Amino acid sequence: MLMSGINSFILIIIYGALILLSFLLIINPLKVNKKANLWFGVFLFLWSTFWLEEIFILTNFNILNDTPLIPLRLFQFLTPLVFYFSIEYYSNPDFKFKKKELIYTILPLTFLIGLIIQDYDKHNTLIPSLLSALIIIQALYFTIYSYIKIQHHKKSIRLFSSNTNEVDLKWIEYIIIAIFLLSIFIGIYNLVFDGEYLNLMANIVSILIIFFVASNTLKQKEIFLLNEKERNLIIKTEQQPTPKKRKIISDENLALTKSKLIDVMENKKPYLDTELTLVSLAKLIEITPHQLSYVINVGFNENFFWFVNRYRVQRVKELLLNKDYNHISILGIAYESGFNSKTSFNTTFKKISTQTPSEFKKTSSSL
Repeated sequence: MLMSGINSFILIIIYGALILLSFLLIINPLKVNKKANLWFGVFLFLWSTFWLEEIFILTNFNILNDTPLIPLRLFQFLTPLVFYFSIEYYSNPDFKFKKKELIYTILPLTFLIGLIIQDYDKHNTLIPSLLSALIIIQALYFTIYSYIKIQHHKKSIRLFSSNTNEVDLKWIEYIIIAIFLLSIFIGIYNLVFDGEYLNLMANIVSILIIFFVASNTLKQKEIFLLNEKERNLIIKTEQQPTPKKRKIISDENLALTKSKLIDVMENKKPYLDTELTLVSLAKLIEITPHQLSYVINVGFNENFFWFVNRYRVQRVKELLLNKDYNHISILGIAYESGFNSKTSFNTTFKKISTQTPSEFKKTSSSL
């Protein structure tokens, strides 16, 4: 009885939290990533429908007894598809639906036809199995596809941002992994243990995932500050082999701009700004973001992210060796140097220096 009461309480929190968060994302008071948040808000609303039947039972609302469940089941089936399109808009806010996207209607229409046949012929045992197979196929396909799209986004965002931890969609990647692990756990639990407490445990994990979603969606930043045309030009230039890159500026101007960029980086130290982007640095150099990306790519043979963070790592090294900064922790020095995340700092420092910050300080101090 106690467990049932706890589960009912958690159930109400889950449904209420999803509806509230869905509403906040759809109205988008932060005015960031508008299309992506609209789709993600719809996704959360559809996700909430998985608990709707239990809510109706809990509140003795018997509408489902006399109403076909076809619309509800269809909404639930569309959840992975809507989730995928939210990722599409997060990674490309200028995404537009084309005729090729019509292929994504095949499975939902097939599922809808199956629901109608099942409602008409309730004694057919094959249809429920086919519908279950469609649900698994749809969920797996769009979950994996979304995960792959996030990996591509994490690479491309480094062309535009010097600190990517708030715009690389890693939080959505964690959600995908958490839901995937939860599904595996439910499957194993059903096979090995008594399922008495399974619903409670699954709901506890679900509410933790929802709280994690809320904490990340409500502190979002605008991911892209450039329009689609400018982004595609920069990405295309980056992907071209250096000898075959189309010249954006002459070799003479490249050398001059490269010299000016070095001067700005060494004297004005814009890399100390944790919010530094390709756009803001281009304004300092008085060239376009596309031109700056070309100069960094051709002149320094790296992308914007690594170019800026090399200066930050060098700054960290200088401060670690400076006795006046002995009273400041390594993480404090990292923040002083333009990093805004412990994980990002440690990963970037080791990638550039082949040592962890602690190892560098230890070996340098012993010299």
